[in-house]
Amino acid sequence: MLEELKHIAVQGKLTRYSVKPESHEAFRKALTDYVTQARDEEGNIQAEAFSEQDKTAIFWLIERWKDRNELQRFSSSPQAKAMDALKSEALDAKEETYHVKDLEPLSKEQWRRTPRAEDQPLTVMLFVDSKPGTQQTFMDTYHVAMPPFRGQPGVVTYQLSRVEGEDTKFVTFEKFRSKDAFQRHLDFPPIKPVLAYLQTSIQKQPFQAGLHLLVEFAPAARE
Repeated sequence: MLEELKHIAVQGKLTRYSVKPESHEAFRKALTDYVTQARDEEGNIQAEAFSEQDKTAIFWLIERWKDRNELQRFSSSPQAKAMDALKSEALDAKEETYHVKDLEPLSKEQWRRTPRAEDQPLTVMLFVDSKPGTQQTFMDTYHVAMPPFRGQPGVVTYQLSRVEGEDTKFVTFEKFRSKDAFQRHLDFPPIKPVLAYLQTSIQKQPFQAGLHLLVEFAPAARE
């Protein structure tokens, strides 16, 4: 299955919304409806919605589709149109959209792994802007580290993607079963080469500007 995915033009899309306080409830419901319907579509691989842990007015929609046509088709759905209708009055700034290409493909089943009922999950998204000429080093480092990362007991999902149209920009998407699991990941020996790269070969410190701690609100199901 993973070998097949390497030859499929999976369309990944990350969208950031800055929502006015009075519109939080309505926009959160619209996002939840969007995600719920998207996950029932044959062409959908991943659809999840989050708020930022420390900035509750910031919402993220994280989605992956089999190809751009599937994403475009769903943009005409009632749920997508309902979100579009809310934007003019609900947002205090234009949404930010990032199209991404996954470098270490996951299957639909892997993307849809869920935390357990007893977990207190944390999702970490980190944007990295590499120094020109070091991008391959970054990808090679992660290629070696990804199998042990994904094998950690506290990891639900772990992915590295490249931002389309931005040659030096990458984003990691990491879902942990708890904050303690995240801390164990930071102390995990295989992460040392990754941290070494982040300390020496990036254009600006990602842990200050590019780190997003996310709390998922859709889907809400647990194993």
